[in-house]
Amino acid sequence: MTNTTKPVAIREFPVEEFPETHYLNATKGLKSWMLTLDHKRIGLMYLASVIFFFFVGGLLALALRLELWEPAQNFMDAETYNRVFTLHGAVMIFLFIIPSIPAALGNIFLPVMLGAKDVAFPRLNLASFYIYLGGAMFTLYSMAHGGIDTGWTFYTPYSTNSGSAVISMTFGVFIMGFSSILTGVNFITTVHKMRAPGQTWGKLPLFVWSLYATGVIQVLATPVLAITLLLLIMERTLGIGIFDPALGGDPVLFQHFFWFYSHPAVYIMIVPGFGIISELISTFSRKVIFGYWAVALSSLAIAFIGFLVWGHHMFTSGQSELSTVVFSFLTFFVGLPTGIKIMNWVATMYRGSIWLATPMLYAIEFLFLFTIGGLTGIMLGALSVDIHLHDTYYVVAHFHYVMMGGTVFAFLGGLHYWWPKFTGKMYNETLAKIASVILFIGFNMTFLPQFVMGSQGMPRRYFGYLEQFQTLHQYSTVGSWILGVGFLLVAYYLIVSLVKGAKAPSNPWGGRSLEWMTSSPMPAHNFEHVPVVIHGPYDHHQPIAEFRMGIDAPHHDTTHA
Repeated sequence: MTNTTKPVAIREFPVEEFPETHYLNATKGLKSWMLTLDHKRIGLMYLASVIFFFFVGGLLALALRLELWEPAQNFMDAETYNRVFTLHGAVMIFLFIIPSIPAALGNIFLPVMLGAKDVAFPRLNLASFYIYLGGAMFTLYSMAHGGIDTGWTFYTPYSTNSGSAVISMTFGVFIMGFSSILTGVNFITTVHKMRAPGQTWGKLPLFVWSLYATGVIQVLATPVLAITLLLLIMERTLGIGIFDPALGGDPVLFQHFFWFYSHPAVYIMIVPGFGIISELISTFSRKVIFGYWAVALSSLAIAFIGFLVWGHHMFTSGQSELSTVVFSFLTFFVGLPTGIKIMNWVATMYRGSIWLATPMLYAIEFLFLFTIGGLTGIMLGALSVDIHLHDTYYVVAHFHYVMMGGTVFAFLGGLHYWWPKFTGKMYNETLAKIASVILFIGFNMTFLPQFVMGSQGMPRRYFGYLEQFQTLHQYSTVGSWILGVGFLLVAYYLIVSLVKGAKAPSNPWGGRSLEWMTSSPMPAHNFEHVPVVIHGPYDHHQPIAEFRMGIDAPHHDTTHA
């Protein structure tokens, strides 16, 4: 689909070239990547890393599902099973989902969508990547030395008494937390200080709003996890007694600390995905986003309320009745800004000129899957229901519908949407559509049966189970194989596109945000000239604007209005 409209004329401003800057390295080859300060290259290195760890976590998941084919032991014993599901959760959460959209796609496109040549602190950006790799090395070391068997939440007293590699694993997560904090600081500063002339807060793409809200969560919540894991390490090495009842400690205190970070961390995972879906639905519906400010500010509302609901993970941990009622109410309340987003996305699609390209297919699948995840979360927020469903497969299914059906499908939608922009190559659209349908079928076949099992009392994290659940487990396992085939197909055609793909035009989808106003792939400085923003990022009723070099000297005060 091509756009034949003529660009509108814009105001002329004095021409001012981008100066040659320090972050373009003179070296070539591997060294140029290792020392680069270019946000696009750093984002690509993040992208390669998170995809690698997604592959590792996926293999662990397939091993779990294969072991659960029969009620009795299949090919791994109970201790090995505990270690495998712990590693699956830790790798997927800390090494893939948390950095997948903000650190990878966010790094590549945040400055471009702002009309900037880089993030505010390029050296800090590179440092955050190496800190992430450093933490990942500790995780791989832990895997090579037997892994851990505590579950990815590292609950005490399991983590204080386990003989597995708890210290190295938690220290790796502790290190990666600094990467998350530095990325959040960098993104917040970049949004505040490096927007293009004319790009007011009301003209920011919603993906930028989502990264801004995510940055706030990263900066405020991650230190709590870091302190908690540091206390756990000190508990194991020095016996300080923070979580040990024999020394006057409280193991439930660990849960409070952990979930005070980890529930906001759920929104570190999903809020950037919301931003991607906003971009996809507006672009492929050819409509202005419905309720721009409601969608933008709901990201900030989710970030704020997300700090207040950690206790709904602990309804069975012995809280007071008043606490459980308050946390239950706040859990219902956090659904409001999420519901605002879903309703506004549907309203945007209403009577739109919908183009069912691959990114839009992922957006529609996201709406279906995440809505199931959200509604089942509301059910788990109800006290009487949660007592029955707590620690059952119902929670596993809910979590995966939010994290995988939400974050991963949004990540895939964004990856396909921006793939032509940062690679300069088009992928096979037919294979991409087939893969998206395979993934959708495989996902639902994997996790829908788990809702049924959980409602019937099948506990999660169990190595063995009653024979009455075998058929549902086998459906789930076959679904995981279908999922694996879908991901292999995605990897195949994307890799092939790098070698044989057609050259991508600068704007294959007819987008209106700034990244589509530069060449594919993007040049070193992102733009040949300083862009001047005169339309919003979703003004599809306007012809595609031509951004020319120049800074509005008489109107500097409007640049960051």
